[in-house]
Amino acid sequence: MKNDLRLVCPHCQSINRVPTAKLSEHPNCGRCQQPLFTGEPIELTTATFSRHVERSDLPLLVDFWAPWCGPCKMMAPQFQQAARQLEPRVRLAKVNTEAEPHLAAQFGIRSIP
Repeated sequence: MKNDLRLVCPHCQSINRVPTAKLSEHPNCGRCQQPLFTGEPIELTTATFSRHVERSDLPLLVDFWAPWCGPCKMMAPQFQQAARQLEPRVRLAKVNTEAEPHLAAQFGIRSIP
């Protein structure tokens, strides 16, 4: 297991190196001083998606959703609860497919439930 993990700040997108032993101590970003873990899924866009996938050492679980999707709205509270329970072991994120159609297409998402 690595001694340090690379984490992308959900606020300023900078890369942080955090000792694994300090993950449970609510680390802050070295650049913007905001918390690296908020207990909520982070919102990803086309501009930020690849940075979180490629530069972070944490597993990333992404919910591709749409504002008009009833099942998406029903699942949102459970996804948020999962973020609270799984951080700092897993990063949960959401992508609004209406706002980010190119990102949805990149992953072959043709429809939302």
